[in-house]
Amino acid sequence: MLPSRQRDERTSRPTLLEIVVPAHNEERRLPGGLLQLCAKLACLPFPTAVIVVDNSSTDRTAEIVRTWPQGPVPVRLIECPTPGKGAAVRAGLLETTAPFVGFCDADMATDLCAVEPACGLLLSGESIVIGSRAHPQADVENRHSKVRELGAFGFRALARVLVPGVSDTQCGFKFFDGGLAREMAARLRTDGFAFDVELLARCVAAGASVLEIPVTWHDVPGSRFSPARHSLSILLELVRIWLRLRAESSGALKLKQPLDPVGYP
Repeated sequence: MLPSRQRDERTSRPTLLEIVVPAHNEERRLPGGLLQLCAKLACLPFPTAVIVVDNSSTDRTAEIVRTWPQGPVPVRLIECPTPGKGAAVRAGLLETTAPFVGFCDADMATDLCAVEPACGLLLSGESIVIGSRAHPQADVENRHSKVRELGAFGFRALARVLVPGVSDTQCGFKFFDGGLAREMAARLRTDGFAFDVELLARCVAAGASVLEIPVTWHDVPGSRFSPARHSLSILLELVRIWLRLRAESSGALKLKQPLDPVGYP
């Protein structure tokens, strides 16, 4: 914990980094996750803040955030009635105002030791820094079934069509230039699990580059993803993203084409 004088100096300066945490019925995992996140952010040499997005929870998720003790890292709650992780992250990003923003999962499956290098890269001029479990230097503890692993392999193959060169679009650890994130979040239409693909694809289409960094990742029990229940819906989401981006690209090209002169014989 910082001394009171240092806390006052920290909170008097503008917030440089805001992190969004989407949460749906996370009363069990959220307290531990927030403790870890706030402790890590309090060690950074600049002001930070956390936004927890309650995504139509029916448990004590919202109450936990409302009563969270305020320290050197402010934690605030916003509500997102639209179901889906993508909808929650979009709502959170649009509430940010900081120069740099990010989002991570409530379970903190990605070790927060990656926060410092991600922030350093943003400060050095990178627009997008994402954690990658597929990075050669990543340390991944995976207890998933073979069926889920096969599904993840297929998903990554399809995602690479939309976001070429990115090996892991789904790691819940992503940091952005704040202006870029808010602009792309405003255009985001995918509410479900595949929202990361659309968000990154839109950033790349706007000319931004994506830098993947290795992470330490461990499987945390309680994941809401089920291959049996969600595989088909995710496949449909990817198809919709591809069709939507293709239609937008075609429309933009038509607008750029010069109009033929009218009224001449």
